[in-house]
Amino acid sequence: MPYPISPSAGTQAFTPPNPAYTGVFIPELWSGKIIEKFYDATVLAAIANTDYEGEISSYGDKVTIRTKPTITINNYNAYDSLSTEAPSSTVVELLIDRGKYWSTVLDDVMEVQSDLDHLSMWADDASEQMKIDIDTDVLAGISAGVAASNQGATAGVQPGTSLNLGAAGAPVAVTTTNVIDKIIECGQILDENNIPETGRWIVIPAWMAALIKRSDLKDASLTGDGVTMLRNGRLGMIDRFTLYASNLLPFGTTDAAHSCFFGHSHGLTFASQLTKVETLRAESTFGTILRGLQVFGFKVVDGTALGILYASR
Repeated sequence: MPYPISPSAGTQAFTPPNPAYTGVFIPELWSGKIIEKFYDATVLAAIANTDYEGEISSYGDKVTIRTKPTITINNYNAYDSLSTEAPSSTVVELLIDRGKYWSTVLDDVMEVQSDLDHLSMWADDASEQMKIDIDTDVLAGISAGVAASNQGATAGVQPGTSLNLGAAGAPVAVTTTNVIDKIIECGQILDENNIPETGRWIVIPAWMAALIKRSDLKDASLTGDGVTMLRNGRLGMIDRFTLYASNLLPFGTTDAAHSCFFGHSHGLTFASQLTKVETLRAESTFGTILRGLQVFGFKVVDGTALGILYASR
């Protein structure tokens, strides 16, 4: 007897399986193997610090982060009266104000007739999709906190520095000829802000990574490797930057302008927690619901430690 799939599940929003169940189950046509699925690479864990992640528990939590005060240095002359200050530090609030969820249902009939552990397989996929979705949101929200001097057509802090890192509507054309020069200019921006040399990163789109691999990197020391990229094909490091390629980078005001972020993990903090993963019986059908909730928040805590290169191919 066939078991047709209902187009809805009570009052809950319901997405029917695709392809739709035909009502006829023929076990010998179902393979026990699943086609491998590949996911977009996520970079958030590598470019942000997660120092405060253990201090959150649920949606709406707020973490108050204290910063180190700046002490005033005064000139001293013999017998001068000393000027004494009471240092005070500003605080930065990290609000866990975002949440994402997934929810699936497995009908009892389908569970009995299948030799696959659907719920486990769905949970694995949901975990990967969650990371991709959160990465996309955070990368899209970084630009608002980046220091003005670390982006634009006249970037730089020191007098006389005027580096063209492009703009959201007027990106820099990047080629095999100038791709390394542009990365080195990003390094100069961080140098002028006294950002530590260790722990620097830059996130670039796939097409820019390909340009680097095709560029004539004659100086192997640029990559931190013993041989050039032309020989080993490894991105590695360039001018103290660890390179990450991502397809999740946002565009500027035009689709030609890829936002390539660079910086140090000190500049961006991120906190996330999978607060709920639960199974329960469906109310409106004979089946098991598996669902999960993840809450997160991010904050640019030091805009001088981050920068943007708007690049077009």
